[in-house]
Amino acid sequence: MNSTSNLSARRRWMASEKIAIGALEELGYKIIETSKRIEINGVEVGEVDVVASDQQGEIYAVEVKAGRIDVSGIRQAYVNALLINAKPLVVCKGFADDAARELAEHLGVRVIQLSDVFLVESEELYTIVREVIEETLTDYLEVFYGFNPQLKPEHLEILYAIHNSTTIDEAASKLGLDPAGLARKIDELKRIGVIPKWATKYNSVKRIAQVVIQKQSMMSALEETRKLIENLKQVEEQLKTIQGSISTLNQQLKKLQDLIVKLEVKTQSIGETRQSIQQATQQTTQQQ
Repeated sequence: MNSTSNLSARRRWMASEKIAIGALEELGYKIIETSKRIEINGVEVGEVDVVASDQQGEIYAVEVKAGRIDVSGIRQAYVNALLINAKPLVVCKGFADDAARELAEHLGVRVIQLSDVFLVESEELYTIVREVIEETLTDYLEVFYGFNPQLKPEHLEILYAIHNSTTIDEAASKLGLDPAGLARKIDELKRIGVIPKWATKYNSVKRIAQVVIQKQSMMSALEETRKLIENLKQVEEQLKTIQGSISTLNQQLKKLQDLIVKLEVKTQSIGETRQSIQQATQQTTQQQ
């Protein structure tokens, strides 16, 4: 089955719109607006796919069709153009039948026909490119989030040299190796899972090196953060211990303060008793 038939209508139309815009720009049209809503007294009655102007400043209401245009499509393009005071223009694969062709000529609807091959291949290319991008992102995300082998300092040295070099010869020179020696080092990194086996070109290996280095930096930062949190927890526990010691010391100081007060009271009492004894002694002496 042709892969175009597997495209959803929405995705196929989006691809056709991109192709149509590109074709219009190549023909000298300037894109003013896309998906322009048509309203009458605040009520939406339609939509123009693209509003464009030609080199003479004429404004066109452009209808984009993924397939061929029929009579109904011609009428729609004509009415939409009237409603926004523009000239009608259709970009499509061609006319569905002679009736559509005759009506377009009678109403003055300009039709830009793009070949079936061009549109089909472009839609397929759009899908293929999208799938390739998704697969590529998946591959690199697997490197970033996947298995995390233990990297040795010599592994990181190789990765940094690759990341900071344009060619394998340059990277090998930085490491004091010849290209064949560096290739063996790269194969070793593939065996232990640092570099995926699908990375066969140097540019791919270089991008992997960048991803792994970024991952290693992030993990190091996370480890430092973890250690900092552990240290903060230890400091918190120490502060709690110090707070407990201070609380105990305050209690002991309060007890000592109470004891001092009691001693002062007793000392005062003893002083008063001594003074009473002295007074009594003096009175007895005077009486004798």
